Amino acid sequence: MVLFGASNLSALMLCSRKLVRYVFFKRCLLRNLCTSSAEPETIATKIDAKIRALSTQGNIEEALSLLYTHCSLSLQTCASLFHACAQKKCLQHGMALHHYMLHKDPTIQNDLFLANHILNMYCKCGHLSYARYMFEQMSRRNIVSWTVLISGYAQSGLIRECFSLFSGLLAHFRPNEFAFASLLSACEEHDIERGIQLHAVALKISLDANVYVANALIAMYSKHSGSTGGYDGAADDAWTMFKSMEYRNLISWNSMIAGFQLRGLGDKAIRLFTHMYCNGIGFDRATLLSVFSSLNQCGAFDDINVHLRKCFQLHCLTVKSGFITEIEVITALIKSYANLGGHISDCYRIFLDTSSELDIVSWTALISVFAERDPEQAFLLFCQLHHQNYLPDWYTFSIALKACAYFVTEQHAMAVHSQIIKKGFQEDTVLCNALIHAYARCGSLALSEQVFDEMGNRDLVSWNSMLKSHAIHGKAKDALELFQRMEVCPDSATFVALLSACSHVGLVDEGVKLFNSMSDDHCIVPQLDHYSCMVDLYGRAGKIVEAEELIRKMPMKPDSVIWSSLLGSCRKHGETLLAKLAADKFKELEPNNSLGYVQMSNVYSSAGSFTEACLIRKEMSNYKVRKEPGLSLVKIGKQVHEFGSGAQYHPHKEAILSQLEILIGKLKEMGYVPELSLALYDTEVEHKEDQLLHHSEKMALVFAIMNEGSLPCGEKVIKIMKNIRICVDCHNFMKLASYLFQKEIVVRDSNRFHHFKYATCSCNDFW
Repeated sequence: MVLFGASNLSALMLCSRKLVRYVFFKRCLLRNLCTSSAEPETIATKIDAKIRALSTQGNIEEALSLLYTHCSLSLQTCASLFHACAQKKCLQHGMALHHYMLHKDPTIQNDLFLANHILNMYCKCGHLSYARYMFEQMSRRNIVSWTVLISGYAQSGLIRECFSLFSGLLAHFRPNEFAFASLLSACEEHDIERGIQLHAVALKISLDANVYVANALIAMYSKHSGSTGGYDGAADDAWTMFKSMEYRNLISWNSMIAGFQLRGLGDKAIRLFTHMYCNGIGFDRATLLSVFSSLNQCGAFDDINVHLRKCFQLHCLTVKSGFITEIEVITALIKSYANLGGHISDCYRIFLDTSSELDIVSWTALISVFAERDPEQAFLLFCQLHHQNYLPDWYTFSIALKACAYFVTEQHAMAVHSQIIKKGFQEDTVLCNALIHAYARCGSLALSEQVFDEMGNRDLVSWNSMLKSHAIHGKAKDALELFQRMEVCPDSATFVALLSACSHVGLVDEGVKLFNSMSDDHCIVPQLDHYSCMVDLYGRAGKIVEAEELIRKMPMKPDSVIWSSLLGSCRKHGETLLAKLAADKFKELEPNNSLGYVQMSNVYSSAGSFTEACLIRKEMSNYKVRKEPGLSLVKIGKQVHEFGSGAQYHPHKEAILSQLEILIGKLKEMGYVPELSLALYDTEVEHKEDQLLHHSEKMALVFAIMNEGSLPCGEKVIKIMKNIRICVDCHNFMKLASYLFQKEIVVRDSNRFHHFKYATCSCNDFW
């Protein structure tokens, strides 16, 4: 019986000879290492050099394999291996090496140089509990030991542990710039007050002038400038810090440009970049990304053509510098062109022309640019992936679902959902969370609940997404019940969703209890978002005094959202004087936003003060502030129809207006009375009625009734999407229309969903 052919046999013999030679070589090597007086040092040196070279190249497994066949342990070699494990975050390899060393020589980690490398490895890999244990067991520590552990805690956001260690460090050593930079980076996200104290310590020991510390201070103050007072000039601590620096590196300039951009001061960021470039200071990808983001902050007072010219100049600069090949830069460039009114076709051409290596990552980046600004185009790009033979990953699907959240119905989200199931991603928690959000925003709370109920693994985002879904649909009691069933600890976003839910239906007592329980029961400090929800909750319920008192007692300065909430409440309840204060505060913070002007004009109109209302409108005109026109969308068949006030550009305008007059007559018989106080000018009564009756959502409803047989999938629910808040008159109109037609009418405005059924609304008139 022949077991091997001739060729297989010769190959086997060749392998055997190689194995014999390998074993012989290893034996000779070990004999030489143990007996020779001159050669061991040479061979050991070469092996150590080889191990260090492998670790530097990132070949950690191969380096460790070679080390484990070595008879002696070189401190320098082991240190390089621990450094490589820290860089690659290879905790298991690092732990194995540590145990091997202790087994070979238990005293080896008494060497401070090596011990610091081991400590750094555990910190970088996130094993802080053992890092702290090892730190406590060290017989000697130097400034590096303290700094490494402080940096580890800072990277994990454990700011209390950071400062506890820093206090211990002060008792033994003078802190270095790296300890300060690590602590300040932690303060960026968590605690500005402690950051200010650190600045004082740095000043005291003359470390504030160090470029690393100064850069960290700029970044910290930039993110928290609202807490330290003022944005401009000497009052701006980040800018003051930047100007005081004798030496600045590229990170200094990038930090300051990013700081301006973060605070919405795009013009200042662009001017600083211009100064930087004209003075021959280099730039990198981070610089360009911040400047492109600054271009996107073009306001109503700005000339868009000027910004487009700047965008074109930056485009040329990215080509000249070679950064145009990087997908992040391309994405930022396309986003800037798109936000400044550039055509989709032009942006698409830039993408195809500049991306030398198109892949699913670059396509996903392009889709993400249009997901909010032009969701229809984003969805079409997503559909093109199939024709381009690209396989979408979970992140691509999540971006597509983000675009689907802006559609009138849930059909697009369902199409993406089917693809997710087909590709086997249905168990992915991130995608399930995106589906919950998309279905809820498209008006289908039932589908959101179905996805949530079928999830095998729910994280905090899952629970928060479902709570937000209940909130925007006016299901506050369902949200509160779901909160009681939460299987994870709530966070700040959880309470924003709950307070918002209570606000939308007027559950004042429940909202107050939740707000108080944040700090009492959950150790969560209320932030601006929570105070905004509480001001909104009090205001909608007519408790204007309580809302004003809460604003006065807030531990931070109110933002534009809070003043906007108070202004809306004052308008609803006729508080003219307080409304004027809120409007002035709002306009100080957002001078380009039309909301403050329009709301105040409506307050005066409701009170019969038409002269003051006209003056407000004139002020808007003088400052070139434009009111966003009201638009409503409704899907009939496979086509989405858009309506402006009076359906001016719709081909069926005359038929719609004719049917609307008939509908108005029927509703008046049921008790409908137009809210004439909402008309903006002192005109004749019939003209006031025309202003109200030609609102876009009324047009959309009439057109949907006219085409009832063509509603999606034979739905009995009419879904209308509106870009601004629904007015009181249209709200009353929809309630009676739902009773007349015995249909559910769902209107999604800029704040929430209104489900009209049997002459009632899901918001209980708290909107």
